[in-house]
Parts: sequence; C-alpha cells; structure tokens
Amino acid sequence: MKLSQAILRDELAEFEKQFREAVKSQTPLLDRIMRFIVNRKGKQLRPMFVLLAAKLCGPVTASSYRAASLVELLHTATLVHDDVVDESLERRGFFSTYALWKTKISVLVGDYLLAKGMLLSLDHADFRILQILSDAIRRMSEGELLQLEKSRTLNLKEDVYFEIITGKTASLLASACAAGAWSVTQNETTTEKMRLFGEKVGIAFQIKDDLFDYGSDSIGKPTGNDIKEKKLTLPLIYTLNNSDATTRRRLIYIIKNHNKDAGKVQEVIDTVKRAGGIEYTEQKMFAYRDEALSILQEFNNPEVQQGLEELVRFTTDRKY
Repeated sequence: MKLSQAILRDELAEFEKQFREAVKSQTPLLDRIMRFIVNRKGKQLRPMFVLLAAKLCGPVTASSYRAASLVELLHTATLVHDDVVDESLERRGFFSTYALWKTKISVLVGDYLLAKGMLLSLDHADFRILQILSDAIRRMSEGELLQLEKSRTLNLKEDVYFEIITGKTASLLASACAAGAWSVTQNETTTEKMRLFGEKVGIAFQIKDDLFDYGSDSIGKPTGNDIKEKKLTLPLIYTLNNSDATTRRRLIYIIKNHNKDAGKVQEVIDTVKRAGGIEYTEQKMFAYRDEALSILQEFNNPEVQQGLEELVRFTTDRKY
C-alpha cells in the first residue's frame, strides 16, 4: 500500500489528528479506553478508501475528513460489539476491549462510538453522508442476522451467500467510497458509481477472507474456523452443490455434529480442495476485482486511480 500512503501522506496525517479529536471524552475511563483503541487501529483501509475516492473526484474537503472519521468510528464500533458477541479475547494481536473491560463496558463503548459518529456528521450538517453510512450499518446488521439464520439449516445457495457478504462486509466499504465521492462532488451519479466500485471491492475482500479458512498461512485466524462456526462460505457451498449425495451428506453431518473435531474439519477442507472449491472461489473473487477496476477506468485522475488500484489488488493478493 506504499503508493496509496504516499498519495495520501498529508491527508492521512490530518485524518489522524481529527480522528483522535473525534473520540475524546471528558469521562476518564472512556478517554483511557479511546486512547487504547486509537493506538491499536488497523491498516485504516476504509479511511484510505474514503480519502482516495474524494481525491479521485477533486480536492479533499473538510467534509471528506469527517466522512473518513465517521467510517472509522462506525467500523470500530462494530468491531468492539463483534468481540462481545464472539467472546473474542484478541483483536489484531492485542487484547480486545472485551478481554480488558468485559461485556457491559464494551457494549457501552461501542454505543459511544456510534453516537460520536452520528454527532460528528449532524453537528456539521453532513446529512447525506450520515444517511449513506447509516444505511451501511443497517445492511451489516441484516447480513449478520441472515448468516446466523442460514447457519442453523445449512441450506445456503450461492445467491444467498452473496446477499450476506454484500450486506455484512461490502456495504461499509461501498458506503466509504460513496461518502468520499459525495464529500467532494455532491453528485448522485458519481456517488453511486463509487458506491458500486466499493461494493465490488468489498465482496472480493470478503471472499479472500473466506479463502483464508482453507489455507495454512499464519494470518491470525485459525484454519477451519468458519467450519467450526457452521458458516457456509463459497468454497463449501460450491462443493456441496457439485458433489454426489453421499459426499454431501457426509459434509453436512460433520458440520452439524463434529465441527469441533480438528480431524473431521480437516476432512471437510480436503474435500473442498479436491472438488475444486478453491479454484472456483478464486475465479469469482478475481471477477469482482476486475469489475471494480473497470469502474475506475471511467475517471481521469491517473495517480489516484493507480493508488486505488493498488488498494483493490491488496484486497485479493494479501497474505493476512
């Protein structure tokens, strides 16, 4: 991501300053937790997409920085809440907020971040940007709930899988790109074009995440974890839909009854690999990546286009 970071060197420095200011609290405990969260932020992919989408369309504005902060606030809030739901003790190699401050405080911290994000937009009359991001949060919740519902029956078709990941993952990245474009242009056509670009990148990003479940690299996510949680991702869906009845019944039996057995989980992984589930999934991922890149070609800002292309390719080429 060196090119993207170089293009946004000044903008990222300003974003960092504004984001730290945005999360400050007069409550000592809350301020301490906010400093803990800020110091352990991830790669900042989503704010980078906001700022590059803005820069693609014109000079970055004050509204662009607020949009980037809003995206990071909402994303961080969802991560804090996710760790509570999953009872996860780690986040990015460190103790999670949940591990250190437990359920009640973590839920309240997530709520605080959501409220700070809304107020940041409302206080500056960024109503359209708030609407764009609020829709993303709605779609993320719907996607997660749909996945939970379907994991109980293990009857998941490919179109439902894409409906789930479009909501739970791609919607936030789509909204980040749309908010960036709107902050500069206030043009609905351009905003929708960037929203679609972000959505396709987000789908490719989630497919890559799902592929990690079948790999062997150390990525901070245990191999076979989705299977243990009864999540039907694209490699497994393809295998179930393209296997004989005996193999299909065997896979479903393992997922329902032996999903914690490491040996049985490995059997599922091996079956998926033999069936061509990995190759099929990679083809789908690269197709979404290429559709996103084709949208970029409709703009005329070569340097920023190259920066965005680098980020797009990072989503599908990354090793973690």
